[in-house]
Amino acid sequence: MNRFTIGKLARASGVGVETVRFYERKGLITRPTAREGYRIYSEDDARRIRFIKRAQELGFTLREITGLFELHGDSRVVSCGSVKRHTDAKLKEVEQKMRDLQKMKRSLKKLSEACGDGKEAVARCRISDCFEPGNCT
Repeated sequence: MNRFTIGKLARASGVGVETVRFYERKGLITRPTAREGYRIYSEDDARRIRFIKRAQELGFTLREITGLFELHGDSRVVSCGSVKRHTDAKLKEVEQKMRDLQKMKRSLKKLSEACGDGKEAVARCRISDCFEPGNCT
């Protein structure tokens, strides 16, 4: 199993050293005890940080990610019902975001088509109008 100093862990995880320290302070990763003057991290720590970053890219907040880790924790304590409630709530949120992104995509397409290449069209085409309810949907 690979062992990392904080700098190597940061590089292996695709984050900065300060991000690793931040995750430690937030309790997302455990601060290891120092050996020979250095904190030594494991491959599991790198995997966990990559998971955190990917989950953030997908729209999860750090609080939600912490909740995911808690759900994954002690399987004797966590019920399937609890996991299902969290999962269903996030699923509803993701579905709403997908609907919003589809609306935005349609609006941007219409805006692009309306503006065309001519300078006259650009004067009549305001992006802020396109995102108002009822416009360009």
